[in-house]
Amino acid sequence: PTEILAQQHFEKIQNLLADGPFADLKIALLIGSVSKQKKELVLHHLKQGDIDLIVGTHALLSEMVDFKDLSFVVIDEQHKFGVRQRALLSDKGTNPDVLVMTATPIPRTLSLTLFGDLDVSILDEMPKDRGKVKTEHYGIDEEGEVFEKVRNLVGLGQQAYIIYPLVEESEKLDLKAAQTSFQQLQKGVFKGIPMGLVHGQMKREQAEQVMEKFKSGEIKILVATTVLEVGIDVANANVMVIEHAERFGLAQLHQLRGRIGRGKEDASCFLIADPQTVEAQLRMETIVALTDGFKLAEQDLLIRGPGHYFGRHQHGLNELRFANPLTQIDILELARDEAKEVIHQDPNLKTEKNQGLKQVIKERFPTYLANIEAG
Repeated sequence: PTEILAQQHFEKIQNLLADGPFADLKIALLIGSVSKQKKELVLHHLKQGDIDLIVGTHALLSEMVDFKDLSFVVIDEQHKFGVRQRALLSDKGTNPDVLVMTATPIPRTLSLTLFGDLDVSILDEMPKDRGKVKTEHYGIDEEGEVFEKVRNLVGLGQQAYIIYPLVEESEKLDLKAAQTSFQQLQKGVFKGIPMGLVHGQMKREQAEQVMEKFKSGEIKILVATTVLEVGIDVANANVMVIEHAERFGLAQLHQLRGRIGRGKEDASCFLIADPQTVEAQLRMETIVALTDGFKLAEQDLLIRGPGHYFGRHQHGLNELRFANPLTQIDILELARDEAKEVIHQDPNLKTEKNQGLKQVIKERFPTYLANIEAG
């Protein structure tokens, strides 16, 4: 979903394969900011089959990207991609194997509904030798106290993130808030401490330079927007401040918090928020109390309700009116088994008894049966 994450994966894969039986594999990177000349070269080699493995962003979804023989697709942070976007990539091959991955918690019960056509694997254990993450909630008037804690922790050798949210869904406003705060913090409470700024509108080279300095320890405090939500891995960065935390959903807060506690040391996450609604207050209480992603997801579902949990791009779920996936897992399983049986016996829904089902599908998803009708 982001160029920073794609670059990081590309470098990690290169290192993993460098000294082993797969050292001869040809690997490439395709992201939006590469030069036109380099992009054309990558596309040419990809079409010829000269590239064995390619890492990329949404740039891989472009019509210009043509694989000679695509057989395996991995979609990382799949919650960042729409249903049709995921299909676009797998359609570039002839029935390739597909692995979708996400660290955003989804209740076990709902995984049956969301991924009824997939085999689901759940990794519910933390990697070995990981520190614990403690989360604390402070009001906006306590911000100075939080920053003093951060300054002390940085003085002990830790590194820190300070995260700013989207404001009214505007990247420009988001950018302005982060930049303004960055300048104020540099001149104020964190004066004398090396700081950096990363946001989604920076040029890739500039963002990479900042991230490299942070990884190496040259930068001690990194101010960032939500571009940092996924994939950044700095073991020594064990302090995080999330400003206006009430503007984030539980899944996003959990993702952000996942950037710390990646080494052996314990980590501290400080939420600065003055929630104005009961729902926002519940989110703050829940993220402070729970670290288990699946329990968080269940609470998120209870707080927000299934109608808003996944958004409109996940077909059908926003139409639930009476069902409660948390308590009706047996009905979900029964419905899935029944659907499988229908597809097995009558894949084109031609029999008389399935005409009612076919009509409902046509009404809800007008284009879904287009290929069947055409055939």
